[in-house]
Amino acid sequence: MAEESVLVGSRAAPNRWLQLVLGVLCMTMIANLQYGWTLFVNPMQEKFGWDRSAIQIAFTIFIVAETWLVPLHGYVVDRMGPKVVVLLAGLLCGLAWVLNSQATSLPMLYFAQAIGGVGAGAVYGASIGSALKWFPDRRGFAAGVTAAGFGMGSALTIIPIASIIANQGFQQAFLYFGLLQGIVLCVCAIFLKAPEKIDVTKAADMAVVGERRQYNPWEMARTPVFWLMYAMFVMMAAGGLMATAQLGPIAKDFGVAGVPVSILGLTLPALTFALSIDRVLNGLTRPFFGWVSDKIGREVTMFIAFGLEGLAILALSKFGHTPGMFVLLTGLVFFAWGEIYSLFPATCADTFGGKFAAANAGLLYTAKGTAALLVPFSSMLTAATGSWHLTFWIAAALNIITALLAIALLRPMRRRFAA
Repeated sequence: MAEESVLVGSRAAPNRWLQLVLGVLCMTMIANLQYGWTLFVNPMQEKFGWDRSAIQIAFTIFIVAETWLVPLHGYVVDRMGPKVVVLLAGLLCGLAWVLNSQATSLPMLYFAQAIGGVGAGAVYGASIGSALKWFPDRRGFAAGVTAAGFGMGSALTIIPIASIIANQGFQQAFLYFGLLQGIVLCVCAIFLKAPEKIDVTKAADMAVVGERRQYNPWEMARTPVFWLMYAMFVMMAAGGLMATAQLGPIAKDFGVAGVPVSILGLTLPALTFALSIDRVLNGLTRPFFGWVSDKIGREVTMFIAFGLEGLAILALSKFGHTPGMFVLLTGLVFFAWGEIYSLFPATCADTFGGKFAAANAGLLYTAKGTAALLVPFSSMLTAATGSWHLTFWIAAALNIITALLAIALLRPMRRRFAA
């Protein structure tokens, strides 16, 4: 059996690594739909005079559409494979930003964002599900690398998008990048495939999920441990989504957005610098903490990362009015936040098995959509109080509570469930 596993692993390794690369590239192509959004908020407000909270409802619609349909996408991927799903999703993602470029009313903007959310969610569910299936022996790392494409995907395009917005307008930026992202997704879809049984060694799968049976989404949803993970995901996602959607407005209100910042010989406006660094760190944290969790355990890694996130948000609230500190602290915030997209899927697959990994991870991922409902309230709360401080304190408290839950409650509950 050991010899067979080695042979199968050797035969499958090139194929599964190619699938991992394709998944990362697909995730990169949908990254701007979420992480590039903050660049468009102020220009849309200036051009159309829409209220900032009304514009951010479009972001919430995108996140809800992206997340709450992922279980359905995962169900289809588990049965049909990722090719058709990603191909159709690529068409939707391209169409969404083309429609954004033509939107002259809030209802049209909301409609376009809903289409983009459906497409992005399908790509996300297919890519993460594929990683969990192809790498049962390295779930934390594989999910982290794939999620890194989503976290870092917009890093290289932040400056070009900002430049096009400044020189040609935000509508042209929507159009150009919408077409580019949609075309690349459709090309990648042609080469995607699901693993067959022989492609993943039984020894590797057993090393992760032991002798337990494989839970489908309906069975998983009836377990208390799933709902604890869901609540923790919501609490962690809320603060990070607020920072993602509101970073531009926060920088403007702090008075640092256009202030030049020099780090390691590179000088950029503080907001542009922060967005670029944030995307890189938000991507690197996913494979890093995923790999760490493969070594020291999921819950211990959660405690460390989530606690760091809470402290980073408090520091940003206190010191973020200085341009250089704004850049550095937002980087720390995103570094300590992005790992949720590797830790939670890996923990879910470890707990409930890999057979229905795409659908199960998709059901857990809807927690992000639930958290997105809180984003417009951050704008309302800031308008009511006149500052971002209370919003930051609430976000930090949620993160610190989640860190404690990981050690005090999730770890013993998962151990009892496994037993």
